[in-house]
Amino acid sequence: MTTLQKTTQALAWLVLAGAAQAATVQVTVLARDGQPLADAVVVLESAVVQAPRAPTPVQATIAQQKMQFLPAVSVLPVGSRARFTNQDGWEHHVRGRPAGLAGLNATAQQGFELRLPGKLDGQEPSSADVTLNQAGPLQLGCHLHGSMRGFVYVADTPWAVKTGPDGVAMLPDVPEGAARVRVWHPEQLLEMPATAITVVPVTLLNAPTQVVPRRRRL
Repeated sequence: MTTLQKTTQALAWLVLAGAAQAATVQVTVLARDGQPLADAVVVLESAVVQAPRAPTPVQATIAQQKMQFLPAVSVLPVGSRARFTNQDGWEHHVRGRPAGLAGLNATAQQGFELRLPGKLDGQEPSSADVTLNQAGPLQLGCHLHGSMRGFVYVADTPWAVKTGPDGVAMLPDVPEGAARVRVWHPEQLLEMPATAITVVPVTLLNAPTQVVPRRRRL
């Protein structure tokens, strides 16, 4: 390839890269009965940007309160610090391990465990921080109270969002062009296949699933 050809190819690549405008993708995730599915994590993989910039880590709080993890599902960038706080008046254990089938063969390095004493009247609740360095979904549990479950989806992409009560996830600043959308939910039994889409300035997508959401205690 001559120098002129190389220069022409580089200029063409720059033109194509500049043409990839930012768009908004709205995904509505539906449960098996067709109703909106809350707490589903929608992840977009762009074919235009092969290695998107990693999202900035944050500090987040996950409470143990009334025998529940609150929020029940969190989406946090990789490298974030999660602060677990025990708002109940009795001791809790916190166990974090890869969710789903990945948890069956997980090593100690892929999870964490800690204990939090119960909250005393007039005092701040006990807490402990964990840095989330590995991408993927984590299941939270408590050895002392087997009914307690929570989840953290650790994302290594800026395009990972949790659906609200209306089942909708909004993904802004997505480059136009070919992409794939994946949906993860705590109650799914098997990994759902990705959906191929073409991102345009405003992209709307319905994502039906076979998930039957679990009823939560109040």
